[in-house]
Amino acid sequence: MTKKSIPLLLTFACINTLVVGQTLSPAGQAEHPQHDAPITRPLNNEISEAGNNYGFDMAPETTPRVVAAVIKSIKHKGPKGPLKPTWASLKANYQVPEWFKVAKFGICMHWGLYSVPAFGNEWYEKHMYGDPKTMKWHAEHFGPQDQFGYKDFIPLFTAERFDPNALAELIKKSGARFFSPACQHHDGFALWDSKVAPFNSKLMGPHRDIIGELAKAVRERGLKFGITNHQIENFQFINPPAELAEKMRSESADLYDPKWANFYNYADRSGEACRKFLVNWYERNVELIDKYRPDILYFDNGVDQRYLDPLKLQVAAYYYNRAKEWGKQVTIDTKKAAYAPSGVNTGTIGSVVDFESNVPPGIRSGVWNADTPIGSTWGYTEGMHSADAASLVAKLIDIASKNGTMMLNISPKGDGSIPQQQVDALLGIGKWLDINGEAIYGTHNWIKFGEGDLKKGRKISFTVKGDVLYAIIQGPWNNGQLTVSALPESMGRISSVSLLGDSEKLTYNQDSNGLNVILPAKQPCDIAWSLKIKGLKMNPNTTTKDGNPIEYQNQ
Repeated sequence: MTKKSIPLLLTFACINTLVVGQTLSPAGQAEHPQHDAPITRPLNNEISEAGNNYGFDMAPETTPRVVAAVIKSIKHKGPKGPLKPTWASLKANYQVPEWFKVAKFGICMHWGLYSVPAFGNEWYEKHMYGDPKTMKWHAEHFGPQDQFGYKDFIPLFTAERFDPNALAELIKKSGARFFSPACQHHDGFALWDSKVAPFNSKLMGPHRDIIGELAKAVRERGLKFGITNHQIENFQFINPPAELAEKMRSESADLYDPKWANFYNYADRSGEACRKFLVNWYERNVELIDKYRPDILYFDNGVDQRYLDPLKLQVAAYYYNRAKEWGKQVTIDTKKAAYAPSGVNTGTIGSVVDFESNVPPGIRSGVWNADTPIGSTWGYTEGMHSADAASLVAKLIDIASKNGTMMLNISPKGDGSIPQQQVDALLGIGKWLDINGEAIYGTHNWIKFGEGDLKKGRKISFTVKGDVLYAIIQGPWNNGQLTVSALPESMGRISSVSLLGDSEKLTYNQDSNGLNVILPAKQPCDIAWSLKIKGLKMNPNTTTKDGNPIEYQNQ
């Protein structure tokens, strides 16, 4: 996941040196990155329709010529299969996995070298070389950057309390249906046993195949296992002050140490270096796909810009053709319009659309997910605030009522242990889902997502499964009558109303004011409670084969 305020990194663009088999223009001038043009047509903000024209992106600043050279350099373009690396082929062959449509709740995880200093946020590598506050803190606690660089956290990342079985059991108890840990963040340190990523957790640090251990433990508990990959942002992640950079260069220290050149990707940002980096990005994805057979392959910001389309398509074709061989339903998961050649996310092809820390203000049909951190930072930081179960369940309800899936991020400490606040929150969500999961799993939106306001008393959210309408109520229990104003007698005749967690049918009536229900004396659960309403004709399932909203299916 990424912060929302960083300028375009044009200064260190990987655009000004030869790529293999190519030369610069006749005038000897470097080409410039071809960023997506701003979207000029009106966008449907109610469903968070958007493109890639944000104020920044994390994609390597390169050109179509470099990307073309990358494709030529790739030796193993993938298994034979129905999918070709074209948008037309991807559109013809892709469909959202049925299990993903049903899941509605999953967990991801930010854990890596940045969890050791546990200061600021998971962008510690970037900030320790550029943010004055973080630079000062780092020097005071570990020494000057040219003497103790980010690479020096690797031996300190020992993961001595990392227990994959305990973590998988916690995820199972939370009620999540899939788990997608970060296999590498923007720092590029790989958390798996790799032959193509030399700086990895098997050869260094904990000397463990973290992804492999988690995949095994999670799948043994019947859950889907995905991978979130943030590495493409690594190429231009670090940008130190000129004085510090020059000192390191003159001393061949840290960022300029040849032994660590491919770890930092700072000393050489030429077109040729970018080509090698992108080839390696592809190789890492291929290795992850073949070695761990992920059910989800998630890409963070950085794969969005159109000039990277040929490379993204190559990865997609490889992944989906492999999945055909495995007999598995899998999906790519991306932000913005990364996999939308039209330039807007309502035209996404071959991927589920993800919204980071943002939920569409209205109902968005199709299939989508929203990721949200459990605390104040994505990676663990000392003193971070963690949300409680009640606030996280409220987010889950809101997302489900608008037809989405929630992906909740957890933040282990550097030693691999999960902070108790996070454990309590996850167990609290699971306890709530044990009773109310019927109103979440496998549901889609109703004709409206909710009514009321918690600040004024109660909030009621709606979900649908088949011909059953669920009304999920947040607010005080208050024994006595509850009115659901969205269900007056003009909506049709209700045949039964029951309360999840209570076997008794409830007394109710309908009038022009809505559905009036008499609540029992005992509340069935904490946080929120769900009415199961039968008899009305419900709207059809609003999920779609390609994941795009229903009203955009003919585009």
